[in-house]
Amino acid sequence: MTAGSENKQNKSSRKGGVRESLFLLVCGVVVAVLLQLFVFRLFWIPSESMENTLREGDGVVVNKLHGATERGDLVVFKGWNGEDTIKRVIAIGSDTVKCCDAKKRITVNGVPLDEKDYLHPDDFPSGEEFEKVVPEGRLWVMGDHRSASQDSRSHEEQEGEGTITEADVIGRAMAIFWPFSRAAVLSTPDTFTQAFTEDR
Repeated sequence: MTAGSENKQNKSSRKGGVRESLFLLVCGVVVAVLLQLFVFRLFWIPSESMENTLREGDGVVVNKLHGATERGDLVVFKGWNGEDTIKRVIAIGSDTVKCCDAKKRITVNGVPLDEKDYLHPDDFPSGEEFEKVVPEGRLWVMGDHRSASQDSRSHEEQEGEGTITEADVIGRAMAIFWPFSRAAVLSTPDTFTQAFTEDR
């Protein structure tokens, strides 16, 4: 093999490597865009209303293919003011949600919620009393930092008496990815999984 033909082969090999790298890069970008459009979304926590579960500035991964929304889920939805919002689902369609029982606990269908695992430590279930039957296809949502949350309680004069439609739900928050020091999987609190197992 001559020096000239060897040089041509090396140049051809380098070009092939560059083309392959570019192809893989483009494929990676396309996959990332498709995942962002149809499967996952990144959402940044805009306020303190979900502390201490989620802090202002946290980044969370939102699963758009989450299936049916259940009690206890953390959902991102199109909020009352048109902005994307995140709250916890406390009650679903046909539930009766009430504040409060004799021990100052929120109840759903008469079942008291033990909210100590996620409620802000300086907070209480609710500063105002309420009792609502959630319409079918709608959700009653509340922040974990109740005294700092504009949630279903704050919009009772609007359509659905403060509830949101299931169609407004963009997805379920499944994990904190930022900052790395707070990275964690977001699971359904035990009070919901234990009290409402028969509804699943």
